[in-house]
Amino acid sequence: MTRGTARIREILAATRLERVRYAIRDIAVIGEQLAREGKEILPLNIGDPLAYDFSTPPHMVEAVARAMRDGKNGYAPSLGVPEALEAVRARAERQGIRNIQSVFITQGVSEAVDICLTALLNPGENVLTPSPEYPLYSAVLAKLGAEPNRYDLDEDDGWQPDLERLAGHVFAGTRGIVVINPNNPTGAVVSRRTLERIVELAREHNLVIFADEIYDRLLLSDEEHVSIAALAPDVPVVTFNGLSKAYLAPGWRVGWGIVSGEPAAVKPYVEGIHKLLRARLCANCPEQYAIKAALEGPEDHLAEATAKLRRRRDLTMRWAHATPRVSLTEPRGAFYAFPRLDIPDSDENFTRELLLEKQVMVVHGSGFGQAPGTRHIRLVFLPDEAKLSRALGSITAFIEERYP
Repeated sequence: MTRGTARIREILAATRLERVRYAIRDIAVIGEQLAREGKEILPLNIGDPLAYDFSTPPHMVEAVARAMRDGKNGYAPSLGVPEALEAVRARAERQGIRNIQSVFITQGVSEAVDICLTALLNPGENVLTPSPEYPLYSAVLAKLGAEPNRYDLDEDDGWQPDLERLAGHVFAGTRGIVVINPNNPTGAVVSRRTLERIVELAREHNLVIFADEIYDRLLLSDEEHVSIAALAPDVPVVTFNGLSKAYLAPGWRVGWGIVSGEPAAVKPYVEGIHKLLRARLCANCPEQYAIKAALEGPEDHLAEATAKLRRRRDLTMRWAHATPRVSLTEPRGAFYAFPRLDIPDSDENFTRELLLEKQVMVVHGSGFGQAPGTRHIRLVFLPDEAKLSRALGSITAFIEERYP
């Protein structure tokens, strides 16, 4: 058979990828096509502050530039550069975290999540994840072949975890529980009492708590943020954080993990994490030198950023109150709103048609998980007030035209 007439045989992707979804980026494919056609897109879909009117603090930029000029452009130690590790550990201790057994730097929190779940789970085991949730967790678990095990967040209770139902989701193969606080996509801040009860559950069933606290400095209301590891020095906790959100440097991909708990209990797990960290060599090197500058340097940008976000959150709340078929539980942290829609369509269809007709890009709530029979969208309130008002006004017009 000649080369020109050879039968083409498809190279199929692994079947385990069939459950991998990432709604935040998936919707952008349509937006990119519309942009190529010359249409202006109003993006409310992705949590990148630098796509709007925020900028990375100059002293952090200078720290990275200095590291590059000083020739720190080679491989770093697998766990991270020493001064970065010391700064992360010191900040964790200031938050009240004790019994720290490991600190490591990763390519954003996403890599930390991937490594820590991979190091824990055997075939047939599972981890409890919130619904709604940041979809990275489900994507990684699907890649690992783990069965979904979701616990509900109660919209009528400010999106707090439904603790009564949560306990009923712990099975023989359940190894951990994910707590995203403040939450993406709802903006909820978990109360201390709820965190204490989650700790009790983890202690009783020997679960690892995965505490995603990347938005811990972006609080929009009066309550304090409590790091769950500070409540439980004896319980195995992996606390995730990084420079992407509060420190306004998402493109640098700088994240970290902090493992705390009783040394004898977590030692084998930590060794597994370290083995995977060595296998991928290291995280970005020069950018790690911004960690000490961020965590120990001036934080003037935080007051300005949270003031902007409060105004834009309040604008979003006013929009929701004034728009038919929309209700919204107030976000109290981060920069996301998760409004509920009273519509006959699916939220995925709503999102697609909104983008095609009004060029406003939001993410369908089903991409994060939601209670059966409910429909939501996630939108970011990062744009300046003028752009945000224009985008929200377009959503109102779409709803009024489509559902008179």
